[in-house]
Amino acid sequence: MLPGQPPTFRQPSAAERPWWWRLEDAAGEPVEVAGHSDQRFSSQGDAESWVGEIWAELAEQGVAAVTLFEHDRRVYGPMSLSA
Repeated sequence: MLPGQPPTFRQPSAAERPWWWRLEDAAGEPVEVAGHSDQRFSSQGDAESWVGEIWAELAEQGVAAVTLFEHDRRVYGPMSLSA
């Protein structure tokens, strides 16, 4: 039996990357955006930096607001993406 993959070769678990954004439409319903909906982060700062860099692209894809979570706990939001 082979040992598990070292951390550098495996995807981080949700426990290692607990921060994530729920992408929402204008009605507050979750929106799936390919390549972005499943992003997870190891810190609040990393999550906030990511959304700060990509918010315009998300808005173009129909995302009206985002809500930040740590695991299942809502930290804040919804936060509008309108300029």
